[in-house]
Amino acid sequence: MPAPHRHAAPDVTRSTPVLALRVLATASVVVLAWQFVTAAGLFTGGDVGPHGTGAIVLHVVTGLAAAAAVWLRVVTTGSWWPSVLAAAVFAFTFVQAWFGEIPGLVVHVPGAMALVAGSVWLTAWSFLRAG
Repeated sequence: MPAPHRHAAPDVTRSTPVLALRVLATASVVVLAWQFVTAAGLFTGGDVGPHGTGAIVLHVVTGLAAAAAVWLRVVTTGSWWPSVLAAAVFAFTFVQAWFGEIPGLVVHVPGAMALVAGSVWLTAWSFLRAG
């Protein structure tokens, strides 16, 4: 009689940081979508509060995503560029916040596009390559 088939235990050491990065990178994109929606309201005289709150949430989520990317790099000794990208996105959220406080949007709007590009790239990589 053949031995019962045993499933290999999942590699928790690798799967946990991958899952963390996927969730946090996706959350970053969702928060950025919130930022676009609330920014549109500012042009019609809306309250700055929701956009400002979203900026704080974006700092937190991108910071945690950067930590997850570094964690994944340490666990897998894989490529370093996702960690650098995640850290750059996190740092740039503070630059964006500063430019959002000054009159005119000539830097803030293109900066928002750069944040979206970096966040979407990191999210896509987390689902396509990290796992």
